[in-house]
Order: sequence, then structure tokens, then C-alpha cells
Amino acid sequence: MGNPFDLSGRAAIVTGANTGLGQALAVALAQAGADIVAVGRSAMDETQGLVAAAGRRCHAIKADLSTIAPVSAIVEETLATFGRLDILVNNAGIIRRADAVDFTEEDWDAVIDTNLKSVFFLCQAAGCHMLAQGAGKIINIASMLSFQGGIRVPSYTASKSGVAGLTRLLANEWAGRGVNVNAIAPGYFATNNTAALQADETRNRAILERIPAGRWGQPADLGGAAVFLASRASDYVHGHILAVDGGWLAR
Repeated sequence: MGNPFDLSGRAAIVTGANTGLGQALAVALAQAGADIVAVGRSAMDETQGLVAAAGRRCHAIKADLSTIAPVSAIVEETLATFGRLDILVNNAGIIRRADAVDFTEEDWDAVIDTNLKSVFFLCQAAGCHMLAQGAGKIINIASMLSFQGGIRVPSYTASKSGVAGLTRLLANEWAGRGVNVNAIAPGYFATNNTAALQADETRNRAILERIPAGRWGQPADLGGAAVFLASRASDYVHGHILAVDGGWLAR
């Protein structure tokens, strides 16, 4: 059987790959052998350099997933570039913070459109190809707020709860047809999205006191989970939400 974690010869789409968690996920998959289509709203020179350093090819697509307009083209360009599509990582996401009583419709729609609507339609577009070939791995990025309510992030909580439900729904429909759909739920990671929390001394201290590992996660901490769910090692894993949280949910 060889190494069940080997991704050699496979092609992966990673959204939000220009920085942070998405960049780390793309690099981890490349280090395991996959070629990468990196999707993001800004330049991805750094990501491309890191993937190249891992000895794999990286094709960048500049796209704004606040709408579903780019979805079909992303899949088509991947197939045209690498001749295959084996892995989809739906990582792109945004967050807006405000008390529930003050939350605006604009902020609600912006988060739901990016974090949930575009995720579904990318799953659909990639899934059509994967179902036809009888194989594929889809990894959605959920959150601790797929399990908990949080505070001051109503649309983010709703979107990530939706991602968990959508992951299970697609697994129910596609598991018997060779396509694995799972999710990773990161805990508190040091990224641009959490910069405000890290800068808030009181909130930062409360978060660290709750994490058994005693530290914020670093983007590279997600790599092993992504490689597992993208590889043959997870062939009998369907509809699972894998928490990578330093023990947060255990407490």
C-alpha cells in the first residue's frame, strides 16, 4: 500500500491561501506531494514560493469568494492547469464583530455569503467532478463555534454551524460514491482574524487560561489534520468535524 499519507500526483484547491491558515494548509499538502491551486483575493507570491520550495507546482487564481461568481471558473481552471482535481479545501472566510443588538444586515450577509454560500457552491462544483471520477476529498474549515455560541459574532457562529451541518449532509449523500467530505474545526489560532482578541489583554488571558495546551495555535498546527483528511489514510472517515484546538473542547 505504501505511505497512506502520500499525496503525490494529486491536485488540490485551497481557498484563502494567500496568508494565515490557508497558506499553511497549502504548504502542508504540498509537502505531502500535492500540486496546489491557491485561491485568494490578493497576491500569493509568498505561498507560491513556499509550495515551490516543497518541490510542487502552485497555480494562483485571484478570486473574491464574497459571491459565487468565480466558483465554476476556479474548478475549470484547475482542471485545465493540472488535468485533475482530487482535493478541495474550503478555507476562505471572514468575520465581523458586534453585539447582537447592533449587528447589521450588511455584516450578516457578507459573512454568510463568504463563509457558507460560497463553500456550498464550491463543494457542488468540485463534487460534480469528483463524483464522476468516483473519488475525491473535500475538507471544509469549520470552527469551535460550530459547537459553541461565542459572543459578538452572530453571523460567523451561524456560518460555521452551517458548515458543520453542510459537511454532514454532503457526507451522507456522497460517501457511498467515493467522495469524502469532512471538516477541520480550528480552535484559537494566531492569525489576522484574531488579532483584536490577541491585543485585548483581558480577553487574551481568559482564552489562554481555557486552553489546556497553554498557547494559541500556530497555522502549521493544522497541517497534519489536513494531510490526513486529504489522504488515503482517511478513506473510511466521512462527515467528521475534527477539532484542532489545543484541548479547548475537552475543558
